[in-house]
Amino acid sequence: MAPAFECAAVELEPGYRLLKVDTEEEPTLAARYEIRSIPMLMLFVGGNPVVRRAGASDTRGIVSWARTHGSDKPPSATPN
Repeated sequence: MAPAFECAAVELEPGYRLLKVDTEEEPTLAARYEIRSIPMLMLFVGGNPVVRRAGASDTRGIVSWARTHGSDKPPSATPN
């Protein structure tokens, strides 16, 4: 899935930032988010997880999933 993930990351920038976490090197993080299967996609909005999906996917699947559950719109500026 690595090549699909890399392509999706390029396509989704700058509205989304895709990151990889090595759960063997970061077991505390894996436990915090209850990651039990690899690969695991998680979408965070405002620093909070909003949806997750286990299993491999192609580029189209990753992009579609992110756009379905996220927002391509940048946050609006706070009025003065």
